[in-house]
Amino acid sequence: MNSHLRSWIRSLGTLVILIEFTFGSAYAATQSPQKKVSTSTADHSKFEVLQQEFSTAPDVTKACLTCHTEASKQIHKTTHWNWKITHPETGQVLGKKRVVNSFCGSITTNYARCTSCHIGYGWKDDSFDFSSEENVDCLVCHDTTDTYKKFPTAAGHPTYVDKPFPKKSKKIWKAPDLTKVAQAVGKPRRENCGVCHFYGGGGDGVKHGDLDSSMTNPPRTLDVHMGVDGLNFVCTECHSTDGHDLKGSHYTSVGKDKHGIDIPGRDDQSRASCESCHGDKPHEETVNNKINDHTNKVACQTCHIPTYAKGGVPSKTWWDWSTAGRMDDDGKHLKIKDENGYVTYVTKKGTFEWGENLVPEYAWLSDEIRYQELEERLDPNSIVPINTFKGDYNDPDARIWPFKIMRGKQPYDKGNNTLVISHLFGKDREAYWKSFNWNRSIKAAMDAAGADYSGDYGFIETTMHWPLSHMVASKEEALGCDECHSRNGRLAELSGFYMPGRDKSDLLDIIGWLAVLGTLGGVSLHGFGRVLFSRKRRNG
Repeated sequence: MNSHLRSWIRSLGTLVILIEFTFGSAYAATQSPQKKVSTSTADHSKFEVLQQEFSTAPDVTKACLTCHTEASKQIHKTTHWNWKITHPETGQVLGKKRVVNSFCGSITTNYARCTSCHIGYGWKDDSFDFSSEENVDCLVCHDTTDTYKKFPTAAGHPTYVDKPFPKKSKKIWKAPDLTKVAQAVGKPRRENCGVCHFYGGGGDGVKHGDLDSSMTNPPRTLDVHMGVDGLNFVCTECHSTDGHDLKGSHYTSVGKDKHGIDIPGRDDQSRASCESCHGDKPHEETVNNKINDHTNKVACQTCHIPTYAKGGVPSKTWWDWSTAGRMDDDGKHLKIKDENGYVTYVTKKGTFEWGENLVPEYAWLSDEIRYQELEERLDPNSIVPINTFKGDYNDPDARIWPFKIMRGKQPYDKGNNTLVISHLFGKDREAYWKSFNWNRSIKAAMDAAGADYSGDYGFIETTMHWPLSHMVASKEEALGCDECHSRNGRLAELSGFYMPGRDKSDLLDIIGWLAVLGTLGGVSLHGFGRVLFSRKRRNG
């Protein structure tokens, strides 16, 4: 081996080590999150009551309740359990049990499928016993093995034997070892919350624009708070709990948190706002301090979430139910994907559109939110907003917020001009996914809900606003001034107030130019006077 070859091999070896060090470290930072050390005072693997073979998940709950005697009673009072909440400002009864939208419509008559994300067991119809303590699912929030999963069509139960899913496929859904899971319970992690909230609406990134599987172990560049190479927050560090009641529901979004930094004894028991940690003047003070003045009218999220769906998972932005039901030439279901592999059409569900790295849309948000109710009249000649927010520039409780707006077409009653619900899931012939007959499907669901249906249906376009609070950027990556203070900036569509850089006012322009000319005139006169008096002094 000559000296040139040995030198070349040494150089190659050095290059390989450098590449491994540089990219290997970066990979490890994003793929190998630092595990948080448990501070629990209990090792559940030593509990005698858990030293048994469990045949069902409710049997595990019974064992849990022998020590945690109040846990189910606490859960029974929460929105997580009831899927129902009364809005404190409007008095409207909201929650998954009530709201109708263009994702999957409504849970009525579709319970066994929809309630696979419920924190209970057996909500398969409207006779579900909400008072049963054994029906509470402790494991879905406290499993740390990542082996416990609810079966998609089992009304909240896991499967108790290995079975294929989808049905007749070669993919096997494993039955969890309930004893092993019960002995390894711990505090909720991102994985526990994400199993429902990352996959809401029927798939990864479908419902929320700022929550998807990329947030399971996100880098700091995706979320400055949850980044595993940074603060490494889990969900419950902001969505604090009190008696199992989690704070921060989007049904009761707070436009402006006036409590500021939470202090024990005089806070609202919630850290689910930026102000609860950062206060209402979060920025370092400067000479004019304008950036802190913005927090009065602009939510922190508006500047610190420049884009969403930015972790490599697209978010669904359009769902058109009116196109559902098409088959191929052989009468088989269609499933069409785009060039990126994302599904854009399914026979059962209609047409979809997706987007990544999306720029939010902006609106005023106060505490008062209203939802279109099932029996409420709509205008068939307009796009129907599923939710609306009170607020404008003059509202002291409102601020400008960023939103994902879900758009789509969903069925409505052309005779009564109201929204309708539909019976999608089930083995009976009334289920749309069996008969593909909208009229029968809608009638079955409306009858079950005790709602009036004229028998004449159509499809109407709807919108639904989803406030964004995750995928938060650092101060270095937040929006600059010119993103909004420009003619065609991000806030170009918001009206009712004057914004420098965006708006033009002849009166203000005249006042501004007069101020400039006055300043120049004053400076000129001052200079002229000094020169004049200086010459007089020199001339005696």
